[in-house]
Amino acid sequence: MSTRLLFAASEMAPWVKTGGLADVIAGLPAALARMDADVKVLLPGYPALLEAFPDAPVLAQLSSLGGALPDATLRAATTPEGVGLLILDCPALYARPGNPYSGPDGAEWPDNALRFGLLARVAALLASDATPLAWRPRVLHLHDWQSALAAAYGHYLYGRIAPTVVTVHNLAFQGKFPHATLAQLGLPEAAWGIDGVEFYGDLSFLKGGMQFADWISTVSPTYAREIQTDAEGMGMAGLLRGKSEQLSGILNGIDNRVWNPLTDPLLACNYSAAQLPLKAANKRALQARMGLVPRVDYPLFAVVSRLTYQKGLDLLIELEAALTALPAQLVVLGTGERPLEAAFTAMAARHPGQMAVAIGFDETLAHLIEAGADSFLMPSRFEPCGLNQMYSLAYGTPPVVRATGGLADTVIDLPAGAKVAGRANGFVFHEPSAAALLEAITRAHAAWGKPALWRQVQKNAMAGSFSWQASAEAYLALYRRLLTEPTQRA
Repeated sequence: MSTRLLFAASEMAPWVKTGGLADVIAGLPAALARMDADVKVLLPGYPALLEAFPDAPVLAQLSSLGGALPDATLRAATTPEGVGLLILDCPALYARPGNPYSGPDGAEWPDNALRFGLLARVAALLASDATPLAWRPRVLHLHDWQSALAAAYGHYLYGRIAPTVVTVHNLAFQGKFPHATLAQLGLPEAAWGIDGVEFYGDLSFLKGGMQFADWISTVSPTYAREIQTDAEGMGMAGLLRGKSEQLSGILNGIDNRVWNPLTDPLLACNYSAAQLPLKAANKRALQARMGLVPRVDYPLFAVVSRLTYQKGLDLLIELEAALTALPAQLVVLGTGERPLEAAFTAMAARHPGQMAVAIGFDETLAHLIEAGADSFLMPSRFEPCGLNQMYSLAYGTPPVVRATGGLADTVIDLPAGAKVAGRANGFVFHEPSAAALLEAITRAHAAWGKPALWRQVQKNAMAGSFSWQASAEAYLALYRRLLTEPTQRA
C-alpha cells in the first residue's frame, strides 16, 4: 500500500522554530521517509525558507481560493533527509520579520487568520480531486490550529478529501477569530454553528478541524486522556469525548542524531552512559559560560523553556531563597512573558555566581545546558508531550517534572529514601505548587549527594529509547487503519 502523506504545519526546524512543533515536523516526516513513506510537508513561504531554497521551482500558481485569500505560488524543495517540501510562496502574507505569529514587537499579526487560512485552504486543495499536482496524498496530516481548518475546508468545499488526521500539540492554542473572518476565509455561512467552526461566538480553526477530522491525535497518551476532562479540555472536552473513538495519544520522539551526547558537536566533551565522568567537563564549561562559580559541591539545576505560566516557572521564582539555601546553582534559558523574564533576571542579579539567566533562544547553549546541568526542571501545569525531558534523559541529566501529559509518560520517580534506583530515571511531583516542586528538588538534591545512586538514575535515563522510530511506526499503523477501515465523517 502506497503511503503518500502530506503534512501541513506552520513551523519546521531548523528554518522556522518557536517551540517543539518545529522539532516534530523536522523529525517525524524524516522518520517516515526512512520507512519508505512518500512524505511532503506544506509550509508557509517565510523568508528563511525561501532563502534556504532560493532555486525552488514553481509547481503551480494558485488563484481564486475564495474570500479574501490572496493568490500564491507553490514551490518545491527537498530537505537533506529526503523529505519533500511544498513552499507556499505569498509575499503579501509571509514576507515579514519576526516569528511565524508575531512581529518583532511581540504583537500578533492582525491578519493571522488569512495567513494560516491560506495554508489550510491549500492543504485541503492538494488533498482533493481538484489538486493542480500529479502527486496527491492518501492521508492529510494537519498540525495544530494553523493548518487544522483544512479538514473543514474539505468538508464544505469538496465534500470529501483524503482522510485527515489533526494532531493537537497544545490545546491551549485554538486559533480563534471573529465571525466576520468566516467570509474572509471563503467558508460558507453554513459552517457557522456548533456542528461547524463556531466556538463560543468565535471561529476556531482548531475546533473546526477537529470537528471534521477523521482522527484526532495528541502527542502523548496521558494528554489524550487529560483533554477529555473538563478541567484540562480548554472548553473542548465535550467535543473530544464525543470523538473518543477517533482519538489517541502517540508519544513524540526526539532526533537522536541531533540529541546524542556521544556525537553532539555543540558540547565541550562528548560522553556516553559508559563514560559518565566525562559529563563533568560540560558542567565546568556551562558554569564558565554563564558566569557561575565553578563549584563541584553544588548540584546545577537548569531550565530551557518558554517562560510562561503554563510551564509553571512562576513556582520556581517562589523558591529563590530555598534554592540558594540548599545549596544549589540554577541556569535558566528562555523567553516569554515579560514579568517572568524580569523576575528571573532580577533573581540572577541578586545571586551572581550562583544563578544565571539568558533571555532569548540559543540552540548551542541549550545543548550545553542539557549536558552540563546535573538535573533539569520542568514544573509544567500542563505539558502535552515535552521534548526537553527526553533530551535530558538522553544526556543523563535526570529531570524533575510534574506528573502531567508526556512528562508523566516518560519520567519514572525515585522516591524519597530510596537506596537503589530500580527503574527510576528522574523525580516526579503532582500538585502544581511551589511546595511540591521544592520537595521534588530536595529529593533530587539528596540523591545527587549519593554518587552511586545518582549514577544508577543517570544510566536508567540514558537507557531509554525516545527516537522517532516508535512514533513513526504508530502513525503508519494509524494511516493504514484510516485507509482500510470505513471512516465516520461529520
